[in-house]
Amino acid sequence: MIRAGRRKYAQTMADLASALGMPLGTFRNKKPHAQEGHPAPISSPKSRALLWDSEQTKAFYAGKPIPQLPAADSDEDLLDRHEAAAELGVSPASWNKYKHDPKLAEHVVRIPVSKAGEEGTEHWPRSVVRAFKTARPGKGQSPTSGRPKGSGDMVPREEILPRIAELLDADPAVTAAVVVDELKVASTTAMSGLAQLRGRRIADLLEAEPRLTAEKAAEQLGYPVVARRRALAVAVAEQRARQTHPYLQHIADALAEAGAAEPIEVEVQQLPGEHLAAAVPLSADQPAPALVWDERYGWRTANSRRHPLGKESGTAPEGEGIRYLGSGPRPAPAELLEALTDGRKGSKRPKSFAG
Repeated sequence: MIRAGRRKYAQTMADLASALGMPLGTFRNKKPHAQEGHPAPISSPKSRALLWDSEQTKAFYAGKPIPQLPAADSDEDLLDRHEAAAELGVSPASWNKYKHDPKLAEHVVRIPVSKAGEEGTEHWPRSVVRAFKTARPGKGQSPTSGRPKGSGDMVPREEILPRIAELLDADPAVTAAVVVDELKVASTTAMSGLAQLRGRRIADLLEAEPRLTAEKAAEQLGYPVVARRRALAVAVAEQRARQTHPYLQHIADALAEAGAAEPIEVEVQQLPGEHLAAAVPLSADQPAPALVWDERYGWRTANSRRHPLGKESGTAPEGEGIRYLGSGPRPAPAELLEALTDGRKGSKRPKSFAG
């Protein structure tokens, strides 16, 4: 969080890299912020755009004592979405819905993360979040004792996986029937959520212990044999996404370094049909709101910054403004930048590069 009165000291990763005389990509690779004794980020650990206090980092690199930040909470502290969600007692995904309420939206504070400064990481004063917590709709209502026949899931979609994760933490062999009973969700939702989470955790363990087989990893994690097939399939897809991430992050860093995009941590998504995709929001002075990468078609521009993948399984929706960029599924940053700035190139949808 940004402590009360310290907004002017908020420093982005790009700012810190610049202060050290490093390109952003070099900074990410060398990770000087990970060295022992370096001031910790003031943003929450899961934030996609990390922030530091510039007074602290300046002192550290000058070899001077690092000034301490205020320890006590203040109503004027600025909270990012993860911190605001924790203050409200909901998941970050649920906060994404709440934040559009006028009581919150009119108080949002954006900390610049792009060189142009038009866009930034959203923060909210602690006092505003607390006031909303007291008055928010549905507060204090008790969940129903069952899931009525034919009704939808009783838990908001964005909260389902975090809630299932809690049950899985408590019992690795938890069944879909228990999840249905505890959360009042559909059986298919419970089975899918368990498979997703178990698959990701298998991938985590394989990453930490490469000598393990996927089956051994599942066994070590305590997952029952009957639940392993779907979880192992998810683990394979998760590993493939992680192998793809370095290329996508390299592109995102290069775009940010050129001033064409915001510095972000890329999220690789799996589309229906097990195809991978990712989105990179562009700076306000660019000809499109965002770029989308789909492993079948490579890179394209997007019409929407908020929903860049579109609604049709991540493929580009029909309409003006969509352009496919580059000569293959993984063009180099220079080729992508050239195609992005040249509106005459890449107007047609290419054939699929996958399969």
